Amino acid sequence: MAGGGSRVGLIGATLVVALLAGCGGGGSSTGGLFGGGARTDRTQSLEAFSPEQIYERGEFELNRNRTDDAAYYFSEIERLYPYSEWAQRALIMQAFSYHRGQDYPNSRAAAQRYIDFYPTEDDAAYAAYLLALSYYDQIDEVGRDQGLTFQALQALRAVIERYPDSEYATSSILKFDLAFDHLAGKEMEIGRYYLKRDHFAAAINRFRVVVEDFQTTSHTPEALHRLVEAYLSLGLTDEAQTAAAVLGFNYQSSDWYEASYALLVERGLEARSLGNNWLSQIYRQMLKGQWL
Repeated sequence: MAGGGSRVGLIGATLVVALLAGCGGGGSSTGGLFGGGARTDRTQSLEAFSPEQIYERGEFELNRNRTDDAAYYFSEIERLYPYSEWAQRALIMQAFSYHRGQDYPNSRAAAQRYIDFYPTEDDAAYAAYLLALSYYDQIDEVGRDQGLTFQALQALRAVIERYPDSEYATSSILKFDLAFDHLAGKEMEIGRYYLKRDHFAAAINRFRVVVEDFQTTSHTPEALHRLVEAYLSLGLTDEAQTAAAVLGFNYQSSDWYEASYALLVERGLEARSLGNNWLSQIYRQMLKGQWL
């Protein structure tokens, strides 16, 4: 970041700003802009103040967790001093303030502007990470609509691929794996819903997605077991036995394999690959070391 001082250092400096403000308006370097710690007066003209003074007020509001007010001051720097180094610094802080206040659309917009305007600056990686978080932090709120999860995966992948040496790459990899697992979990949830209501074909479609597209997640063993259940219910014993064979090949010590094995034994069946179905193709790939 130009002008000296890292993002972390700038945020930490708010403690000093808060102490100055607590001593009264006359003691602050920003004078009337602090106004004795009152709420933000957005009718007040900021043109008489320097970008540094406005920036300090933004930090002051952020330190009091008034994130919307902080974002307002940082955005005013961008408006009044668009070509200054303070505008660059304020833009990343604007994205940070909006994100802390859970205003994800505005955080995302500010982060994207930073990436567009300053793609080679050090904080571009952080801006990309904030953009990804603006999707990721909403994953648990979207119910069965997984659009935001897909967008989070795409944005996290961008951080990993574009900024592999940044401090945010490792965190992005972890969050990518969790989001990927979340998608598989949603497929399982819907598959179980169909299975309980004897909609076996619909359930199989969901479990198949997990096995084929999310095979590295923690949900794969259960998906294979549910396939055994569904195929047995439909009388498709070749597919059921093959699903159990795939399960046993990879997860023989799991409770899911024990449950599938018990279901097969009850019917005089065994876990082995039979026929020429999609599961038998996976089994052949496993023998060649090409799956999981």
